[in-house]
Amino acid sequence: MRKNLKYVALKNGFVFDGEKIYVQSMLNASSKDVEKNVLQAKKLEECGCDIIRVAVPFLEDTELIKILKKNVKCPIVADVHFSYRIAVESVKAGADKIRINPSNITKEEELKEVVDICKNFDVPIRIGVNSGSLDKEILKKYENVNADALVESAIKTVDLFENKFNFTNIVVSIKSSNVLDMIDAYKKFRNLRNYPLHLGVTEAGLKEFAVVKSSIGIGSLLAQGIGETFRVSITGDPIYEVETAHLILKALGLNKTGVEIIACPTCGRTRIDILSLAEKVEKSLRGCKKNIKVAIMGCVVNGPGEAKEADIGIAGGDKSAVLFKKGQVVRTLKEEEILNVLLKEIELI
Repeated sequence: MRKNLKYVALKNGFVFDGEKIYVQSMLNASSKDVEKNVLQAKKLEECGCDIIRVAVPFLEDTELIKILKKNVKCPIVADVHFSYRIAVESVKAGADKIRINPSNITKEEELKEVVDICKNFDVPIRIGVNSGSLDKEILKKYENVNADALVESAIKTVDLFENKFNFTNIVVSIKSSNVLDMIDAYKKFRNLRNYPLHLGVTEAGLKEFAVVKSSIGIGSLLAQGIGETFRVSITGDPIYEVETAHLILKALGLNKTGVEIIACPTCGRTRIDILSLAEKVEKSLRGCKKNIKVAIMGCVVNGPGEAKEADIGIAGGDKSAVLFKKGQVVRTLKEEEILNVLLKEIELI
Protein backbone atom coordinates (compact mmCIF):
# COMPACT_ATOMS: atom_id res chain seq x y z
CA MET A 1 0.00 0.00 0.00
CA ARG A 2 2.92 2.36 0.57
CA LYS A 3 4.32 2.00 -2.94
CA ASN A 4 4.29 4.94 -5.36
CA LEU A 5 3.95 7.56 -2.66
CA LYS A 6 4.58 11.13 -3.64
CA TYR A 7 8.08 11.86 -2.34
CA VAL A 8 8.06 14.20 0.65
CA ALA A 9 11.20 15.03 2.58
CA LEU A 10 12.02 16.90 5.77
CA LYS A 11 15.48 18.09 6.68
CA ASN A 12 18.00 15.90 8.53
CA GLY A 13 17.34 12.90 6.31
CA PHE A 14 13.71 12.33 7.28
CA VAL A 15 11.98 11.07 4.15
CA PHE A 16 8.40 9.85 3.81
CA ASP A 17 9.05 7.19 1.20
CA GLY A 18 7.37 4.14 2.72
CA GLU A 19 10.59 2.63 4.09
CA LYS A 20 10.36 3.94 7.65
CA ILE A 21 7.45 4.87 9.90
CA TYR A 22 8.17 7.93 12.02
CA VAL A 23 6.95 8.45 15.58
CA GLN A 24 5.74 11.92 16.46
CA SER A 25 4.74 13.74 19.61
CA MET A 26 3.84 17.28 20.58
CA LEU A 27 5.22 19.59 23.25
CA ASN A 28 2.57 20.56 25.79
CA ALA A 29 4.35 23.27 27.77
CA SER A 30 3.21 26.87 27.45
CA SER A 31 4.65 28.48 24.33
CA LYS A 32 6.01 31.18 26.67
CA ASP A 33 8.01 28.75 28.78
CA VAL A 34 11.09 28.28 26.61
CA GLU A 35 13.10 26.36 29.20
CA LYS A 36 10.36 23.78 29.79
CA ASN A 37 9.81 23.32 26.05
CA VAL A 38 13.50 22.74 25.42
CA LEU A 39 13.77 20.25 28.30
CA GLN A 40 10.70 18.37 27.08
CA ALA A 41 11.97 18.30 23.50
CA LYS A 42 15.29 16.84 24.63
CA LYS A 43 13.54 14.13 26.64
CA LEU A 44 11.30 13.25 23.71
CA GLU A 45 14.29 12.94 21.39
CA GLU A 46 16.13 10.77 23.92
CA CYS A 47 13.23 8.34 24.25
CA GLY A 48 12.91 7.81 20.50
CA CYS A 49 10.64 10.54 19.17
CA ASP A 50 11.46 11.11 15.50
CA ILE A 51 9.52 14.33 14.85
CA ILE A 52 8.44 16.98 17.38
CA ARG A 53 5.47 19.29 16.86
CA VAL A 54 5.09 22.57 18.71
CA ALA A 55 2.10 24.89 18.92
CA VAL A 56 2.77 28.41 17.66
CA PRO A 57 -0.27 30.44 18.79
CA PHE A 58 1.33 33.89 18.56
CA LEU A 59 3.70 35.56 16.13
CA GLU A 60 6.39 36.06 18.78
CA ASP A 61 6.32 32.33 19.53
CA THR A 62 8.18 31.67 16.29
CA GLU A 63 11.33 32.50 18.29
CA LEU A 64 10.76 29.23 20.16
CA ILE A 65 11.28 27.35 16.88
CA LYS A 66 14.75 28.86 16.51
CA ILE A 67 15.67 27.85 20.05
CA LEU A 68 14.36 24.31 19.65
CA LYS A 69 16.31 23.89 16.42
CA LYS A 70 19.51 24.72 18.32
CA ASN A 71 18.81 22.14 21.02
CA VAL A 72 17.48 19.04 19.25
CA LYS A 73 18.38 17.31 16.01
CA CYS A 74 14.98 15.91 15.01
CA PRO A 75 12.68 17.96 12.77
CA ILE A 76 10.40 20.57 14.32
CA VAL A 77 6.85 20.95 13.02
CA ALA A 78 5.09 24.26 13.59
CA ASP A 79 1.41 23.77 14.44
CA VAL A 80 -0.39 26.86 13.16
CA HIS A 81 -4.05 27.82 13.37
CA PHE A 82 -5.96 30.85 12.05
CA SER A 83 -2.99 33.06 11.13
CA TYR A 84 -1.17 32.54 7.83
CA ARG A 85 1.37 35.13 8.95
CA ILE A 86 2.46 32.87 11.81
CA ALA A 87 2.92 30.04 9.31
CA VAL A 88 5.07 32.25 7.10
CA GLU A 89 7.23 33.42 10.00
CA SER A 90 7.54 29.87 11.32
CA VAL A 91 9.14 28.82 8.03
CA LYS A 92 11.54 31.75 8.24
CA ALA A 93 12.37 30.71 11.81
CA GLY A 94 13.49 27.29 10.61
CA ALA A 95 10.47 24.99 10.95
CA ASP A 96 10.97 21.72 9.07
CA LYS A 97 7.27 21.33 8.36
CA ILE A 98 4.13 23.43 8.77
CA ARG A 99 0.85 21.96 9.96
CA ILE A 100 -2.25 23.92 9.02
CA ASN A 101 -5.94 23.16 9.43
CA PRO A 102 -7.78 23.92 6.15
CA SER A 103 -10.88 24.86 8.14
CA ASN A 104 -9.36 27.85 9.91
CA ILE A 105 -7.10 29.32 7.23
CA THR A 106 -9.58 29.46 4.38
CA LYS A 107 -8.72 32.43 2.14
CA GLU A 108 -6.92 31.33 -1.02
CA GLU A 109 -4.63 34.34 -1.09
CA GLU A 110 -3.48 33.58 2.46
CA LEU A 111 -2.95 29.90 1.75
CA LYS A 112 -0.97 30.85 -1.34
CA GLU A 113 1.40 32.95 0.77
CA VAL A 114 2.01 29.95 3.02
CA VAL A 115 2.59 27.70 0.01
CA ASP A 116 4.93 30.21 -1.64
CA ILE A 117 7.18 30.52 1.40
CA CYS A 118 7.22 26.73 1.80
CA LYS A 119 8.23 26.40 -1.86
CA ASN A 120 11.06 28.87 -1.38
CA PHE A 121 12.38 27.08 1.71
CA ASP A 122 11.59 23.55 0.49
CA VAL A 123 9.36 22.91 3.51
CA PRO A 124 6.43 20.47 3.36
CA ILE A 125 2.94 21.26 4.60
CA ARG A 126 0.77 18.92 6.60
CA ILE A 127 -2.88 19.40 5.75
CA GLY A 128 -4.37 18.49 9.10
CA VAL A 129 -8.10 17.80 8.96
CA ASN A 130 -9.81 17.35 12.31
CA SER A 131 -13.34 16.14 13.05
CA GLY A 132 -13.82 18.91 15.59
CA SER A 133 -13.15 21.76 13.21
CA LEU A 134 -14.57 21.09 9.74
CA ASP A 135 -15.55 24.12 7.69
CA LYS A 136 -19.17 25.29 7.57
CA GLU A 137 -19.82 24.27 3.96
CA ILE A 138 -18.92 20.65 4.60
CA LEU A 139 -20.83 20.58 7.88
CA LYS A 140 -23.94 21.78 6.04
CA LYS A 141 -23.58 19.04 3.44
CA TYR A 142 -23.35 16.18 5.92
CA GLU A 143 -25.79 15.60 8.77
CA ASN A 144 -23.03 14.25 10.99
CA VAL A 145 -19.27 14.44 10.94
CA ASN A 146 -18.20 11.18 9.32
CA ALA A 147 -15.40 9.69 7.25
CA ASP A 148 -16.76 11.10 3.97
CA ALA A 149 -16.86 14.62 5.40
CA LEU A 150 -13.28 14.33 6.65
CA VAL A 151 -12.02 13.00 3.32
CA GLU A 152 -13.84 15.68 1.32
CA SER A 153 -12.21 18.38 3.43
CA ALA A 154 -8.76 16.91 2.84
CA ILE A 155 -9.29 16.38 -0.89
CA LYS A 156 -10.59 19.93 -1.32
CA THR A 157 -7.36 21.41 0.05
CA VAL A 158 -5.08 18.90 -1.65
CA ASP A 159 -6.67 19.70 -5.03
CA LEU A 160 -6.29 23.44 -4.39
CA PHE A 161 -2.61 23.01 -3.57
CA GLU A 162 -2.02 20.74 -6.55
CA ASN A 163 -4.06 22.41 -9.27
CA LYS A 164 -3.93 26.07 -8.37
CA PHE A 165 -0.66 26.41 -6.47
CA ASN A 166 1.31 23.62 -8.19
CA PHE A 167 2.42 22.34 -4.79
CA THR A 168 2.69 18.67 -3.93
CA ASN A 169 5.11 18.71 -0.98
CA ILE A 170 2.24 17.55 1.20
CA VAL A 171 1.53 15.25 4.14
CA VAL A 172 -2.11 14.64 5.10
CA SER A 173 -3.79 13.79 8.38
CA ILE A 174 -7.51 13.07 8.82
CA LYS A 175 -8.08 12.69 12.54
CA SER A 176 -11.21 11.88 14.47
CA SER A 177 -11.92 10.93 18.07
CA ASN A 178 -14.21 8.24 16.65
CA VAL A 179 -11.92 5.28 15.93
CA LEU A 180 -14.10 3.73 13.21
CA ASP A 181 -14.52 7.06 11.39
CA MET A 182 -10.77 7.62 11.61
CA ILE A 183 -9.97 4.20 10.13
CA ASP A 184 -12.56 4.60 7.37
CA ALA A 185 -11.37 8.10 6.46
CA TYR A 186 -7.71 7.15 6.07
CA LYS A 187 -8.57 4.10 3.97
CA LYS A 188 -10.83 6.12 1.68
CA PHE A 189 -8.27 8.89 1.26
CA ARG A 190 -5.47 6.44 0.46
CA ASN A 191 -7.62 4.99 -2.34
CA LEU A 192 -7.99 8.49 -3.81
CA ARG A 193 -4.54 10.04 -3.32
CA ASN A 194 -1.07 8.71 -2.62
CA TYR A 195 0.32 11.35 -0.28
CA PRO A 196 2.13 10.33 2.92
CA LEU A 197 -0.30 10.02 5.81
CA HIS A 198 0.14 11.11 9.40
CA LEU A 199 -2.10 8.87 11.52
CA GLY A 200 -3.79 9.65 14.79
CA VAL A 201 -6.91 9.36 16.91
CA THR A 202 -7.49 12.90 18.11
CA GLU A 203 -8.66 13.74 21.62
CA ALA A 204 -8.11 10.09 22.60
CA GLY A 205 -8.25 10.89 26.31
CA LEU A 206 -6.41 9.74 29.41
CA LYS A 207 -3.67 7.14 29.25
CA GLU A 208 -5.50 3.80 29.48
CA PHE A 209 -8.33 4.52 27.06
CA ALA A 210 -6.10 6.57 24.77
CA VAL A 211 -3.71 3.64 24.44
CA VAL A 212 -6.57 1.31 23.53
CA LYS A 213 -8.12 3.70 20.99
CA SER A 214 -4.79 4.50 19.36
CA SER A 215 -3.67 0.89 19.27
CA ILE A 216 -6.87 -0.10 17.49
CA GLY A 217 -7.06 2.87 15.12
CA ILE A 218 -3.40 3.42 14.29
CA GLY A 219 -2.43 -0.23 14.62
CA SER A 220 -5.11 -1.53 12.26
CA LEU A 221 -4.08 0.96 9.57
CA LEU A 222 -0.36 0.26 9.93
CA ALA A 223 -1.12 -3.46 9.70
CA GLN A 224 -2.71 -2.78 6.30
CA GLY A 225 0.29 -0.80 5.08
CA ILE A 226 -1.38 2.58 5.56
CA GLY A 227 0.52 5.38 7.30
CA GLU A 228 4.01 6.83 7.18
CA THR A 229 4.06 8.69 10.49
CA PHE A 230 1.81 8.84 13.54
CA ARG A 231 1.17 10.30 16.94
CA VAL A 232 -0.47 8.54 19.87
CA SER A 233 -2.46 11.32 21.55
CA ILE A 234 -2.53 11.00 25.34
CA THR A 235 -3.66 13.61 27.85
CA GLY A 236 -0.57 14.01 30.01
CA ASP A 237 3.18 13.54 29.63
CA PRO A 238 4.07 13.21 25.91
CA ILE A 239 6.77 10.69 26.85
CA TYR A 240 3.90 8.19 27.23
CA GLU A 241 2.92 8.91 23.64
CA VAL A 242 6.33 7.93 22.32
CA GLU A 243 6.63 4.85 24.52
CA THR A 244 3.20 3.65 23.39
CA ALA A 245 4.00 4.38 19.76
CA HIS A 246 7.09 2.18 19.87
CA LEU A 247 5.11 -0.60 21.54
CA ILE A 248 2.57 -0.46 18.71
CA LEU A 249 5.36 -0.73 16.14
CA LYS A 250 6.95 -3.56 18.12
CA ALA A 251 3.67 -5.49 18.31
CA LEU A 252 3.28 -5.20 14.53
CA GLY A 253 6.85 -6.27 13.84
CA LEU A 254 7.62 -2.85 12.37
CA ASN A 255 10.26 -1.95 14.93
CA LYS A 256 13.13 -4.42 15.13
CA THR A 257 15.14 -2.53 17.75
CA GLY A 258 14.94 -3.40 21.41
CA VAL A 259 13.76 -6.23 23.60
CA GLU A 260 10.24 -7.63 23.38
CA ILE A 261 9.01 -9.21 26.60
CA ILE A 262 6.18 -11.71 26.46
CA ALA A 263 4.57 -12.96 29.64
CA CYS A 264 1.64 -15.24 30.39
CA PRO A 265 -1.39 -13.84 32.24
CA THR A 266 -0.88 -16.50 34.98
CA CYS A 267 -3.43 -18.94 36.38
CA GLY A 268 -3.93 -21.31 39.32
CA ARG A 269 -0.90 -23.37 38.27
CA THR A 270 1.50 -20.49 38.89
CA ARG A 271 3.82 -21.04 41.86
CA ILE A 272 6.23 -18.12 41.45
CA ASP A 273 5.70 -14.33 41.41
CA ILE A 274 5.48 -13.80 37.65
CA LEU A 275 4.28 -10.18 37.87
CA SER A 276 7.18 -9.03 40.02
CA LEU A 277 9.68 -10.98 37.93
CA ALA A 278 8.37 -9.60 34.63
CA GLU A 279 8.43 -6.04 35.98
CA LYS A 280 12.02 -6.41 37.19
CA VAL A 281 13.14 -7.89 33.86
CA GLU A 282 11.38 -5.13 31.92
CA LYS A 283 13.00 -2.43 34.09
CA SER A 284 16.45 -4.00 33.79
CA LEU A 285 16.24 -4.23 30.01
CA ARG A 286 15.02 -0.70 29.32
CA GLY A 287 17.35 0.82 26.79
CA CYS A 288 18.67 -2.55 25.66
CA LYS A 289 18.98 -2.43 21.86
CA LYS A 290 19.23 -6.17 21.29
CA ASN A 291 16.57 -7.43 18.91
CA ILE A 292 15.49 -10.34 21.09
CA LYS A 293 12.30 -11.81 22.54
CA VAL A 294 12.28 -12.71 26.23
CA ALA A 295 9.52 -14.90 27.70
CA ILE A 296 8.34 -14.94 31.30
CA MET A 297 5.94 -17.88 31.58
CA GLY A 298 4.02 -19.07 34.61
CA CYS A 299 4.31 -22.83 34.39
CA VAL A 300 5.99 -25.67 32.54
CA VAL A 301 2.75 -27.07 31.12
CA ASN A 302 2.74 -24.79 28.09
CA GLY A 303 5.54 -22.32 28.85
CA PRO A 304 8.40 -23.41 26.57
CA GLY A 305 6.01 -24.53 23.85
CA GLU A 306 3.96 -21.34 23.77
CA ALA A 307 7.11 -19.24 23.83
CA LYS A 308 9.16 -21.39 21.46
CA GLU A 309 9.87 -18.38 19.24
CA ALA A 310 11.42 -16.52 22.16
CA ASP A 311 15.19 -16.29 22.17
CA ILE A 312 15.29 -16.97 25.90
CA GLY A 313 12.88 -17.32 28.78
CA ILE A 314 11.79 -19.05 31.95
CA ALA A 315 8.81 -21.20 32.82
CA GLY A 316 7.85 -21.36 36.48
CA GLY A 317 7.65 -24.48 38.60
CA ASP A 318 7.08 -24.94 42.34
CA LYS A 319 9.34 -22.23 43.79
CA SER A 320 11.58 -22.83 40.80
CA ALA A 321 11.73 -22.37 37.04
CA VAL A 322 13.28 -23.89 33.96
CA LEU A 323 15.45 -21.76 31.75
CA PHE A 324 14.85 -22.34 28.06
CA LYS A 325 16.25 -21.06 24.78
CA LYS A 326 14.28 -21.30 21.54
CA GLY A 327 11.82 -23.62 23.28
CA GLN A 328 14.50 -26.05 24.51
CA VAL A 329 14.95 -26.47 28.28
CA VAL A 330 18.53 -25.68 29.36
CA ARG A 331 18.52 -25.93 33.15
CA THR A 332 16.43 -25.65 36.30
CA LEU A 333 16.73 -22.62 38.57
CA LYS A 334 15.75 -21.90 42.16
CA GLU A 335 13.25 -19.05 42.50
CA GLU A 336 15.75 -16.71 44.17
CA GLU A 337 18.25 -17.07 41.30
CA ILE A 338 15.87 -16.70 38.35
CA LEU A 339 16.30 -12.96 37.78
CA ASN A 340 20.10 -12.81 38.00
CA VAL A 341 20.67 -15.90 35.86
CA LEU A 342 18.20 -14.79 33.23
CA LEU A 343 19.77 -11.32 32.95
CA LYS A 344 23.29 -12.79 32.74
CA GLU A 345 22.19 -15.16 29.99
CA ILE A 346 20.65 -12.24 28.08
CA GLU A 347 23.99 -10.37 28.32
CA LEU A 348 25.64 -13.30 26.52
CA ILE A 349 23.23 -13.27 23.59
